[in-house]
Amino acid sequence: MFTSVLIANRGEIACRIARTARRMGLRTIAVYSDADAHALHVRACDEAYGIGPAPAAESYLVIDQLIGVARRAKADCIHPGYGFLSERAEFVEACNAAGIVFVGPPADAMRAMGLKDRAKALMEQAGVPVVPGYHGERQEPKFLKEKAYEIGYPVLIKAVAGGGGKGMRRVEKHADFDAALEGAMREAQNAFGDARVLIEKYVASPRHVELQVFADNHGNAIHLGERDCSLQRRHQKVIEEAPAPGMTDALRAEMGAAAVAAAKAVGYSGAGTVEFIADGSGGLKSGGFWFMEMNTRLQVEHPVTEGITGLDLVEWQFRVASGEKLSLRQNEVRFDGHAIEARLYAEDPARGFLPSTGRLAALSFPEGAGLRVDTGVETGSVVTPFYDPMIAKVIAHAPTREAALERLAAALEGSVVAGPRSNAGFLAALCRARDFRAGHFDTGFIDCNMAALVPPAGDLDKAAVACAARALVERECERIALQTVDDPVAPASPWDAADGFQLSGTRATTLALMADGRAVTASVEHHGNGMFVTVDGQAPASDAIAVADGNAIYVLRGGRQTRVMPRDYAAGDAAAGGDGLVRAPMHGKVLAIFVEKGAQVVQGQRLAIVEAMKMEHTLVAPVAGTVGDVAAAAGDQVAEGAKIMVIDAAS
Repeated sequence: MFTSVLIANRGEIACRIARTARRMGLRTIAVYSDADAHALHVRACDEAYGIGPAPAAESYLVIDQLIGVARRAKADCIHPGYGFLSERAEFVEACNAAGIVFVGPPADAMRAMGLKDRAKALMEQAGVPVVPGYHGERQEPKFLKEKAYEIGYPVLIKAVAGGGGKGMRRVEKHADFDAALEGAMREAQNAFGDARVLIEKYVASPRHVELQVFADNHGNAIHLGERDCSLQRRHQKVIEEAPAPGMTDALRAEMGAAAVAAAKAVGYSGAGTVEFIADGSGGLKSGGFWFMEMNTRLQVEHPVTEGITGLDLVEWQFRVASGEKLSLRQNEVRFDGHAIEARLYAEDPARGFLPSTGRLAALSFPEGAGLRVDTGVETGSVVTPFYDPMIAKVIAHAPTREAALERLAAALEGSVVAGPRSNAGFLAALCRARDFRAGHFDTGFIDCNMAALVPPAGDLDKAAVACAARALVERECERIALQTVDDPVAPASPWDAADGFQLSGTRATTLALMADGRAVTASVEHHGNGMFVTVDGQAPASDAIAVADGNAIYVLRGGRQTRVMPRDYAAGDAAAGGDGLVRAPMHGKVLAIFVEKGAQVVQGQRLAIVEAMKMEHTLVAPVAGTVGDVAAAAGDQVAEGAKIMVIDAAS
C-alpha cells in the first residue's frame, strides 16, 4: 500500500479523498491555486503547495506543474478526483514517466473510451447495445445535417470529446439544426479543445441509468449496481439515486453484464461508470437500454453507491492502484436500502439557474442518522467564478425510497446557505414532487415541471422581508441599549425617542428597505406588550432563519433566500432600470457580440453570448428598437450586472 498521495483536485472531492487517505494512514498532499490558498481542502491535508493563478488552465490543468509538486513532495501516487485532468491520458502517461502511480485506469483504456465515436464502435464489437446514430469522422455541417435527417428528428448533437452536457444540443426539427450545430461545436471547442461532434437519435422518455464498475490488474471485473441519474437540467445531473426505481434483479444482471463487458473490452482497471440510456416509456425492461459513454474516473454521485453497498470506493481505488485484487466477487455484492444524492449549487433558480458567486455568510447542514454531506466550503468561504459552483452534495439513506426522499427533502430545507443564492429549495421541491415520488419521470422531468418547481422571479416573500425588518429593528435596539450604558441620557430604545408618532399607547414608524433589489417599506408598531412588524400586512415568517452579514440580512425560508438591506445602505443595489438595458446575467466572458451601434433589432433577437462555467448563455433584445451604447466586446470579462448594451425602444 502507498504511504502518500497527492490529490490533484480541489473542493469537496479533494476533501473526500483526503478523508479516506488519512484513515488509511497515507500522508496527504494538497495543491491549490491563488484563489484557493485558504480553501477547506488545503487544511484537510497534511501538506499543501501552490500551483499558480486562479484560472484552472494556469493551475489545476498544468500537468508539468502537478508532476513537479508530486516529485518535490515525494508522493507515491496521484489521485485525480473528477473533472480537471481525471480523464486526460496525457496526465496518466506523465505520472508513469515520473514513476508516480496514477490512481485510475491505464491511458489506453482512457483514450479508448474518451472519444464517444470510437467508444461506440468498440462497444458494438463487444456486443454492447448502442444508440442508432452517426459516429464517423466527417464533420462538414452540410453532411452532418443530412445524417440528422436520415436518422430522423429529434436528434441529439454531442461533443465527441465531451461530457457533463457541454457541447450537447437537442434538435427537434431540420430548420433548427444549423444554429444548434454551430453552438454545440463552439461550446465543445471551448470546453475540450475539440469541436467534433456525433449525431444520435433522441430516445423518447429517456432514463439515464449508469452502472458502477470496478476492475483490478488481475483480470477481475464486477459491477456494484446501478444509479439512476435521470433528473437533469441542461444535461447536468441534479439528483441521483440507487437503486433505480423499477429495476429488477434480472435486468440489473443484464445491464451489469453489459457494463462489465464494456470495461473488459478496453482493458480497464479501477473505478469506472458505464452510462446507458434506457427507454422509460413502459418502465425499465430487457433490451430497452443502450450504451452512451463510459466515464473513466470516480463519479460525483459515487456516495449513493457507497450508501447501499457499505463500501468505500475511494479505498477500493487505492487498493486496486497499489496492485491488490478486488476483495469481492460479483455474487458477494450486497445492497441495503435506498440512497439519494442532491447537488447543492450556488445558483439562482429564479434567474434561470445562473451561477451566484460571493462570500458564504453562513453555511450549516442538519445532522442525523442516514444523512451525509460532502463539501469543500464553509462559512466565510468565497464561491468564485473560476470553478464549478458546487456547495455540497447532500446524501440521504433509508430503508425505502420514500423515506430517503423525505429525509433528503427535510435536510435540504434545514440547510443554511446565506450569501450566494442556492438551489436548495428547488431540490427540496423535486424530492417532494408527486410524479417523481411515484417513479413517473425521465430526463425531461425538470423541464416539464419547471413552473411548479421554481417560484416566479417576480415573487417577493413578504413574510421573509418582515422577518428581516424585525431583525434590523432588534439589532438597532441592541445598539442603542449599548449606547445607553455610556450615555444615560440617550433613549433606551427607538421607542423612547421624542420624535415618534403615538396614538392610544401605540408608537409607529416605518422602515425603508431594499429586498432583492426592490424598494419595500416595513411598518413597525410598538405596543405595551411587544413589537409588531409587517410588510404589506404580512407578519414575520415563523419558519425562517435570519442571518446578519454587515448591513445585509439574509432570510432563509424553505430553501429560498431573500436579501434585505436598509435603503440608506443599498445605493446601487436595485435591479437595473430601463426596459432596454441589457446586463450580464453572471460573471463570465463575452464570447460574441452580434449587433453594432445603430442596428435595428426586434424583441427576442440574439444580441450576445456570455460564457460562465464553460456554459453559454445567450442575451436577447428585451424590446424592439435601435442599438444605442455597446459597452462590451468579444473577449471581455464582465461582472454580474455589468452593462453590455442599451436598446433604445422603438416609439
